[in-house]
Amino acid sequence: MKLTHVVRSVACLALALGAGSAALAQVKVGVITSATGPTALVGIPQKNTVPLLPKQIGNLSVEYIALDDASDPTNSVTAVRKLIAENNVDAIIGPSGSPNAMGVIQFVADAGVPLLAPVGTAAVVVPMDEKKKWVFKTTQNDDIIADALLEHMARTGIKTLGFIGTSDPYGENWFKVVSGMADKLGIKVVANERFQRSDTSVVGQGLKIVGARPDAVLVAVPGGPSVLPQVTLFDQGYKGKIYQTHGAALPEFLKLGGKKVDGTILAASLMLVLPEIADSNPSKKVAADYIAAYEKLNGSKPATFGANVFDAGLLLQQAIPLAEKRGKPGTKEFRAALRDALEQTREMVGTQGVYNMTPQDHSGFDKRGRELITVRGGNFVLLK
Repeated sequence: MKLTHVVRSVACLALALGAGSAALAQVKVGVITSATGPTALVGIPQKNTVPLLPKQIGNLSVEYIALDDASDPTNSVTAVRKLIAENNVDAIIGPSGSPNAMGVIQFVADAGVPLLAPVGTAAVVVPMDEKKKWVFKTTQNDDIIADALLEHMARTGIKTLGFIGTSDPYGENWFKVVSGMADKLGIKVVANERFQRSDTSVVGQGLKIVGARPDAVLVAVPGGPSVLPQVTLFDQGYKGKIYQTHGAALPEFLKLGGKKVDGTILAASLMLVLPEIADSNPSKKVAADYIAAYEKLNGSKPATFGANVFDAGLLLQQAIPLAEKRGKPGTKEFRAALRDALEQTREMVGTQGVYNMTPQDHSGFDKRGRELITVRGGNFVLLK
């Protein structure tokens, strides 16, 4: 009887351990943000969003390993290599900056690790190739935003345009997209200037733009630095219209720019004007719930950049159960299946819009992912 009791006890213990192992099956997700440095106004809300990401997806627990790259692309590469080699992550969310994301594509592709990039430039997923197929972008592509801005310019009689952007993939891709669209609409680009995100003055660039006397100026700059060119042009007496990309979609743009950014026109997320959005919009509730949770946790409302990380969590929440059917977390089979599942995303409602991924479109947004917005009295309001 004693022997039988021991055998039964061992069997029960083995079953318990097996069940415990299943319960402890874990997905590891790296998160790289620029919580410090020139891109901090983008990275801080992204870092603060990490605690709101799903910690349990089906039968799997999810661990998030968050690192700060200090806005330095070299640090982003170091962080990605560490997450892959030391932490054996199944996916990575980040980095915050466009040049940072461009610099890590080679490494995630070689390792076969899906990257969910909350960055502005479409260059991380366009044109699609064997390396970029591992990247999924949780912001609107440049052409979707540019289409709304250029259509407004054409409709309001803009014939000449000045352009100023950052000397990085964000600014370069924006100029590529805008110059092509502008030409088709009969709008001539008469000035084209660049600056570094860390620059504290664009006086020279501003004078060249003012001297070209364009009807309007488009500022293609992400985060806090988006204010600098516009304030400079205001101080230099420029009286034309100023357009901004979704890179300026943050509360600090209003705070830093004050009255000098009144009248700005931008195309961006519905989050900026949520009270004005119809309840029938499927993203309104998702965005409102995210904002409420973020505000409860951090004591302030998030910039849309944080929502891009939150949407990455929603995409993973939908894809991970599908990937689990083809492999175990921590294996190359699981990571490959996760990539495939992300690519099969259909009509997933996020905070920014509705995602429909395809093998050629790893952003997945359509016109439901943008609103035409202006700045009036220190607030973002729908442009009607």
